[in-house]
Amino acid sequence: MLTELIKKCRSYRRFYQDVRLSENDLLDMVENARLSASARNFQSLKYYLSITNEINDHIFSNLAWAGYLKYWKGPEEGERPSAYIIMLNDTDITNNYFCDHGIASQNILLTAVEKGFGGCIIASVNREKLRDDLSIPIRYEIIHIIALGKPKEIVVIDTVGPLGDIRYWRDADQVHHVPKRNIEDIVLRF
Repeated sequence: MLTELIKKCRSYRRFYQDVRLSENDLLDMVENARLSASARNFQSLKYYLSITNEINDHIFSNLAWAGYLKYWKGPEEGERPSAYIIMLNDTDITNNYFCDHGIASQNILLTAVEKGFGGCIIASVNREKLRDDLSIPIRYEIIHIIALGKPKEIVVIDTVGPLGDIRYWRDADQVHHVPKRNIEDIVLRF
């Protein structure tokens, strides 16, 4: 059951924009992030939630999407996320959040998938403009954004081919392919 949830937990970049997430949906996701392990138990991660079109537009305008898809500028109107979670570090608590953001983000995304949604962690952010647009105080370091919505695309896992190319790609039907290395290629035996 967990393995199936993990297989469905892909990086989705196109959504049914009119399918809305509620604030309670986002709060459930953050609750599961809150329960995550935290280095030294500092719990310095904070979350800015957005479900409104106005704030979503500000966030969207400060993101870059899918580095391997050079021709694609991101989802078109109607396919954009209907919610976002901005993950922040409270520098008044600590400047070093170690790997807490990865653990918390995965819990957020797994919760989203369990609820029938999907998302994408985006680290390519115009942080200073976003900070200004949303009046985020300087004490909060913008780590990354999690875009969320009802997925409008199919994402499949492929095996990395003989040339070792790990770049994701889209086929003619706009199915998003994500090559993954075989277990034999990642487990080392010395």
